Amino acid sequence: MSLLLAALTLATPAGASAADARLKALYTDEYAWRKHMLAAGDANPGGNARRLPDVGPAAQAQKLARWTRTAAALAAIRPATLSEAGRADYLVYKGQIDALLAEQRFRDYEKPLNADTSFWGDVADASRGDFVREQDYRDYVAMLREIPRYFDQQIVNMRAGLARRFTAPQVTLKGRDIGVAQVAEARTPEDSLFYAPFVRMPATIPAATQSALRAQAAAAIREAVVPAHARLLAFLRAEYIPGARRTIAAYDLPDGKAYYQSKVAEYTTQGQTPEAIHRIGLAEVAKLRGRMQDVMNRVGFKGDLPAFLAFLRTDPRFYAKTPQDLLDRAAWIAKTFDGKASQYFGHLPRARFAIRPVPADLAPFYTSGRGGPGVYLVNTYNLPARPLYSLAALTLHESAPGHAFQMPLAAENTALPAFRRDGYLSVYGEGWALYCEALGEEMGMYDTPYDLFGMLSYQAWRAARLVVDTGIHAKGWTREQAQRYLHDNTALADHEIETEVDRYIAWPGQALSYYTGELAIQRDRARAQAALGPKFDLRAFHDAILALGSVPVSVIDARTDRLIRDGGRGPYPEEEK
Repeated sequence: MSLLLAALTLATPAGASAADARLKALYTDEYAWRKHMLAAGDANPGGNARRLPDVGPAAQAQKLARWTRTAAALAAIRPATLSEAGRADYLVYKGQIDALLAEQRFRDYEKPLNADTSFWGDVADASRGDFVREQDYRDYVAMLREIPRYFDQQIVNMRAGLARRFTAPQVTLKGRDIGVAQVAEARTPEDSLFYAPFVRMPATIPAATQSALRAQAAAAIREAVVPAHARLLAFLRAEYIPGARRTIAAYDLPDGKAYYQSKVAEYTTQGQTPEAIHRIGLAEVAKLRGRMQDVMNRVGFKGDLPAFLAFLRTDPRFYAKTPQDLLDRAAWIAKTFDGKASQYFGHLPRARFAIRPVPADLAPFYTSGRGGPGVYLVNTYNLPARPLYSLAALTLHESAPGHAFQMPLAAENTALPAFRRDGYLSVYGEGWALYCEALGEEMGMYDTPYDLFGMLSYQAWRAARLVVDTGIHAKGWTREQAQRYLHDNTALADHEIETEVDRYIAWPGQALSYYTGELAIQRDRARAQAALGPKFDLRAFHDAILALGSVPVSVIDARTDRLIRDGGRGPYPEEEK
């Protein structure tokens, strides 16, 4: 047991209020500053999504200095002097600061894109947000005017990355300029995706004001947005993509071993080595192959696993005929869960979510689905790569009770400090969502053996990520070797295997979070069941884990200890009856 985790198990010490106050003052001040500095994007869900951050050299130096001071101030607070709640806050906050500081020290800002996300894509997402008030439109037009400054700063950073061979691998950048070209080459401002919010405007905004705002938007697109995208497009095509590194391993980056270990620490929160994670992945894939064989026997398939996978990839019964068919089936699955939710969860989120197709400019490079507060995106591009037998598992992961359920619950929990309500830690969020896929078997969400096989294949896919990510970045695997491993051990379509492997290549360590987090939640559930016996209440366990926000594994462990000490009572006892 680590010293920090041991500290979490201590009783509340005398003088904890003073130590808690020091910690609260530290994180409150720093988090307000962080929201202002980061402004928009995934790193700060609580920020102003229509204000672009300063990513220039002065701002980067300021972030490095601030987080260095914050880390030193945190080190001066002993977790044993904090209350139980304060210890949890400490561990979550320390994980955030450690990750932010490592990103600055390794100058991650010089590589502001990976295989499926980019800074220009994040900016484009602002056009798909909610526009209700006149001020929303005015803020948006102001953001459009900021794009040249923001893009030019990013180009400077990327040139610095090029100079020291710190880039995304070239093989993962093929076609990534398409979204930039669509904006740069739009025939008129009204044809631009950035004009979309102005096509239909709320009737509460006077017609004359609407007309003026449309004119301002068209001018901003013509004078700022298009030229900025044209400069970025020229840079990508003439300099960045041709000059990007040909190697794929994180170990090949400057100080690569330390860089990859920092990503392993960030995405697993457990101090594991790449070698240990690789071994765990191999063992888990072997277990899941055994369960997959059981399903093959159940459906009477005569052949080996590769033959069964080929059958699943080619039989038309397993694929939707139209994009709307796929969206309709996803909606049916999500609604089926609604009818079961109260049996497995005592406390439900107030927020709801929409089901939408992945935008066309992103779809060729995007995953099968993505979920979060208010939305479950389903990729309807290349329908032969979107098997229906995996759709139930995908929906449980991305919508409810996965991301579109867990993240709103955290945001609605006002008992948590803002940095925990807003933050997202992959080992928790992705671990929880993957746990939800497995929970679907208990909930009766898999109607056919093929649906169950789809879930097992998805589990094997995430277990295989432990093998593939460490294989690529620490053991010298080739791109083709990684693709072959997924092809032989999962039912993923070849197109999805290619996009997934490129994602792991360009985003070191993130793929490790899913199965690592799921294993931690399953381990703690089993531990609580063994300790509590008939007093164990699954709804109380789920509520206790979901009430944490987004936390490292050590905090999940400590919360399970408390659940056991409390005799199985969750955080919402009235709702769990």
